[in-house]
Amino acid sequence: MRFSALAVLAAAFAGATNALPVIEKRGNSTASDDLGLSSVQGLNVTYSSTYNASLPNVVIFATGGTIAGSSSSNTDTTGYQAGVVGVAALVQSVPELLGIANVVGSQISNIGSQDMNATIVLKMAKLANEILCSEGSNVDGLVITHGTDTAEETLYFNGPANLLQAVTLAGNPDARDRGAMIVLNDRIGSAYYTIKTNANTLETFRALEQGYLGMFLSSKAVFYYPPVQPTFKKTFDITNVTSLPMVDVLYGHQDFDYLLIRAAVADGAKGIVIAGTGAGSQTTPSMPDIDALIAKGFPVVASSKVNVGAVVPDNDKSSFIRSGFLNPVKSRMQLQLALACGYSLSEIRSSFEDVLYNYLH
Repeated sequence: MRFSALAVLAAAFAGATNALPVIEKRGNSTASDDLGLSSVQGLNVTYSSTYNASLPNVVIFATGGTIAGSSSSNTDTTGYQAGVVGVAALVQSVPELLGIANVVGSQISNIGSQDMNATIVLKMAKLANEILCSEGSNVDGLVITHGTDTAEETLYFNGPANLLQAVTLAGNPDARDRGAMIVLNDRIGSAYYTIKTNANTLETFRALEQGYLGMFLSSKAVFYYPPVQPTFKKTFDITNVTSLPMVDVLYGHQDFDYLLIRAAVADGAKGIVIAGTGAGSQTTPSMPDIDALIAKGFPVVASSKVNVGAVVPDNDKSSFIRSGFLNPVKSRMQLQLALACGYSLSEIRSSFEDVLYNYLH
């Protein structure tokens, strides 16, 4: 089982109707029954369309967030309430979905994305692997609807179109072997590289250095490149992982010292990511504590609060771990997974540094 299944993150929805908490079945033969999903343990099926053998099969994991938000105004980008609309209502708001895919919806959660946590992420990862990767699976793709505040960690406005495009992409054979993708505003991005770049504007999710994978034209996905996985992506076997350890992100700044580091360790952190200045630089007063932790086998990863660019590995393997192209929150997620899988300090360092180091040396 690998934490690398296809996931397409759709975006926001305003002026929506109230949540529908019960399963919605259309017709006698439903997609969840025909695909055998009703028997998947832990999968809370709350919506299932009529099964059509000529259409691709797509599962939607609804988590809440901005796409499940409601507002008194259909142009409100600041005053909406996130996480109040259920997956059935989302599908019903985009009736075109039923002409492009057999849709099965599961209400994983209905929360604002600021409350997304490791328990929900692990649950989705394991369900996604079982649904997509199990022997004989007939599911072509998975869509995860997610709020924008923390989508780049799991992983808007104009929500119905985004949801339609996400389902279209998930059922498209040309989308295979590209890893997890994010669909926003007619753009297709790699979830590995895409970040949120603005708190308020519509076109906020971008990979500023790496660019987009493709776009939508006339409701059709157009890719710029053949299928390829992100160069630096690391996969982890989470079969036996039941929880993710605490990892704190500390924000670097002038006069940053050892006190925050010591407080994080004392509070139970099993690893630390420092959003350093520039290309991950650390202040001189903090270095003795960082080096002492590394010497004890405690992982300290240096990323950059700039969010774009690389923290480059060097020959010094006795100091902090360099994050490469991962920003602080994505570095945190990778460190959590590595720790949960029992990686040693040297294995953690390798997972972050080796590929980029080999390019440069």
